[in-house]
Amino acid sequence: MLDILRRELVYITYYFMVQLRQIAGYWVLGMVVGSLVSVFAKDAIHNAFARIRDKKWGLWGVVPASLLGVASPLCMYGTIPIAASFSRAGMRHDWLAAFMMSSVLLNPQLIMYSTALGPTALVIRLVSCTVCGIVAGLVVHGFYKDRPFFSFDGFEPGASHDTNPNLLLRFLFNLGRNIRATGLYFLLGVLLSALFQRYVPADKFAALFGEANEGFGVLMAATIGVPLYACGGGTIPLIREWLAMGMSMGSAAAFMLTGPATKITNLGALKIVLGAKRFALYIAFVMAFSLVTGLIVNLVV
Repeated sequence: MLDILRRELVYITYYFMVQLRQIAGYWVLGMVVGSLVSVFAKDAIHNAFARIRDKKWGLWGVVPASLLGVASPLCMYGTIPIAASFSRAGMRHDWLAAFMMSSVLLNPQLIMYSTALGPTALVIRLVSCTVCGIVAGLVVHGFYKDRPFFSFDGFEPGASHDTNPNLLLRFLFNLGRNIRATGLYFLLGVLLSALFQRYVPADKFAALFGEANEGFGVLMAATIGVPLYACGGGTIPLIREWLAMGMSMGSAAAFMLTGPATKITNLGALKIVLGAKRFALYIAFVMAFSLVTGLIVNLVV
């Protein structure tokens, strides 16, 4: 029995190190780029969003709002106070919905992580997250045109951590915070991908999530994204391994949408500003959009 355990430990360690060597560079790149954007470009991105408030773009404003949400490096708990200040300044709630939805789903750091999945998956993630923000803005406009969708009572912008006058130290401190926040999840993701590689038969996995079982596979991927997603960097090794084992691109797209949109920390923040009824609508929207997106991706790719 002990010999079997030793042998399995050797196998898992081998798979872990192979996965780590293959993907660690993408994680480091994501850390560096995310910190650069957060330190040197965050204010410019948010100021650009503030400036579109007075533009006479009407409903078309959801497009730049969603694009700026993707570019924003803030997590949801950082985005909500910023959105609250925009709302008090008169920003339309359909534009805010587009900004916040795409900001939940994607950020520059996660974009860099996602390059590990290959160009096709990266483009699908960029396009689907941006479109999801746009559609969210359109839905809010359609159903809440003359009513506020969000309730930002009590939210004020928090103090920035990036205040060191030395730009290099400011960047290094931000990088250190990013590493502490994501490093453990990244290693856990690598370990889980190694366990999948060792113990999950590729043919059975492909039969469940592959192209031969498109509709059910997309639905399953969208569903498991709800409890399984904890950190964007931690899921990249898993998705990479799943795609290698035969997961269809549509199933991966569905997982990459529902995961960050229903991450427990994001849901806690959104519940506060949405209330019970609109929160339920948000969950229904995310699940429906991810399912439709996954089916479309499987038809196109």
